[in-house]
Amino acid sequence: MNVGTRDTKKVLNHLTSDKTVAKTLKRLQTFSGNHSVVVGLSGGVDSSLTAALLCEAGWEVEGLTLWLMKGKGSCCSDGLIDAAGICDQLGIKHHILDTKDVFKKEIINNVLKGYEEGITPLPCSRCNKSVKFSEMLKWVNENKNIDKIATGHYARIRYSNESFNENNLPSDGNKRHKLLRGKDLNKDQSYFLYDLPQEILGKTIFPLGELTKEITRIEAFKHSLKTANKPESQDLCLAEHYGSMNAFIDKYLPQKKGEVVLKCGQVIGSHNGIQHFTIGQRKGLGIAWEVPLHVVEIDASLNRVIVAPREDSGKSECIVKDINWVSIESPKEPIDVEVQIRYRSRAVQAKLIPIIDDNKENYCHQCHIHFEEDQFSITPGQAAVFYKGDYLLGGGLISKEF
Repeated sequence: MNVGTRDTKKVLNHLTSDKTVAKTLKRLQTFSGNHSVVVGLSGGVDSSLTAALLCEAGWEVEGLTLWLMKGKGSCCSDGLIDAAGICDQLGIKHHILDTKDVFKKEIINNVLKGYEEGITPLPCSRCNKSVKFSEMLKWVNENKNIDKIATGHYARIRYSNESFNENNLPSDGNKRHKLLRGKDLNKDQSYFLYDLPQEILGKTIFPLGELTKEITRIEAFKHSLKTANKPESQDLCLAEHYGSMNAFIDKYLPQKKGEVVLKCGQVIGSHNGIQHFTIGQRKGLGIAWEVPLHVVEIDASLNRVIVAPREDSGKSECIVKDINWVSIESPKEPIDVEVQIRYRSRAVQAKLIPIIDDNKENYCHQCHIHFEEDQFSITPGQAAVFYKGDYLLGGGLISKEF
């Protein structure tokens, strides 16, 4: 790319940024209700710009940082310092909430329990519901006369009092707050937000939902934010805090030797702990075989890792449990959906068949998913999130049982 082309692209990016941000500011300025908000500040550029945009839109803003773990990292001491600096720069109050105990109980303990049971836990969605959003709202309700919180997530909310054309939704969504993908599909974080209940969505604002990451950076520099050039943090704070997920696991779980076997039961190797494996994994198996092998099952009861060639690894269905319905009511009949089974995977076509529990108000807490095509890494413990276009219909955890 020559200099002229680069300059033209830079100008176009800034024009796009100006137009998109103007739309975002207008929506914030016309937001119904009291314009007071507490912003969850991690010390990163996304939450920093969230606070800056709300200030620019004329909101009364305060910052709140959750202290999740001891030590360094974006969620710990480094993040606390940067968040405090942003609040000082914007001229707003900064508060720190010690949530280390609840984080250990709700996240660390549950993650370790999951690995011991042979599943691959998804701590981020649980953390959003049980720690970040819930603890923020609890603190706000107890300490401030404010009923709204905001975060730097790349997702969008359509509130129940807003009018949008949603005729294509497969079940009734009237009078519900709806969660949508962020406009920047490369940064969309709605997958991790599927478990947020209606009462939290109705009190939450995502100012970055219409922005791309590139626009966020541009706007952060325009506002001269101290975090404008701060590098991206890892998606998983446990990995960032401990250096890697393996380092986190090794700190808490002892190694336990076991067998690596083929689906037929033939022993072809050994391992030092099932907690180091996940469904679909190919590298790091420590096995020399005539064809590449992938993990297809983890048997905690026998301490075994089962492997197979890729062509024998696909599955066409799964059970999803602990479902939270977001943009629609709990369906009573089968519906066609797009299902995302990993954060970085694409959503694929599937048929969702509700498993209705008559003892729980005729509510669909579980469902049977039939994929149109075999899926390679259906992983117990990870989330299966249901979409219709940009709308997040609901989601739950992939079950080991079938």
